[in-house]
Amino acid sequence: MTEPATKLRVVVADDERPARAVLTKLLGSFSDVELVGEAENGPATVELIDHADPDLALIDLQMPGLDGLGVARKFKAADRPLIVFVTAYDEYAVGAFEVQAMDYLLKPVDRKRLADTLARVRARLEQLALADGDMPDAESAQPEESSHGASHFLERIPVRQKDDILLLPVSQIASVVADGELLYLTTVRKERHVINYRLKALERRLDPRRFIRIDRGSIVNVECINRVTHMPGGVFLVTLANTQQLKVSRAQSRLLRKRLLRL
Repeated sequence: MTEPATKLRVVVADDERPARAVLTKLLGSFSDVELVGEAENGPATVELIDHADPDLALIDLQMPGLDGLGVARKFKAADRPLIVFVTAYDEYAVGAFEVQAMDYLLKPVDRKRLADTLARVRARLEQLALADGDMPDAESAQPEESSHGASHFLERIPVRQKDDILLLPVSQIASVVADGELLYLTTVRKERHVINYRLKALERRLDPRRFIRIDRGSIVNVECINRVTHMPGGVFLVTLANTQQLKVSRAQSRLLRKRLLRL
């Protein structure tokens, strides 16, 4: 997948020529989009993606030979472009996200809805580029040891803000919540930022005296926990200083009790 340049490189796949014509016409109305290919069935779509290496593929979910989900599964997550499925049936939307699709569009496609989707695609590509250039990969994310044996943990995290890169102090982060490939960082002032990074890898780079995992997909800043509430089933609900409320898993509730609720 190429990094976003001047124009967003897009391919369109649909077995119905009129549907392809509608999409290509809509895409042509965006000056920052370049249509780099069309396909009319599943196997041809796989070949087109391999050859054109687009940033984004708009794929009909129902195509002969290989449906849209089948096309997506032909590629490893790291090798496929961002995918937006196009369908006439809303019930297929859930399946679309099983292959980490960016979005789905219902036919007939509305230009404003398409514009919103393209904006999201742009934002995701920027996050991916930033993650590749400014954050280490998961394998190299272990804290480094100094000559004195002390671990170095992250003090700032680079996040994209339009054309700028904000260096977000870790001390201002109240919570980190994973959603697929993305991490949502919420600050003590309720500001929310998004990065593309693995939660487990980031956790290894955060000071464990400052941050604690509360379930499989969430980490919170211990200093931001204002209240711990008992919930049915022996689990907790934490309320943060920014008024966020997050549930704690059963296993992590035991850890939280031992770490914070005993003198």
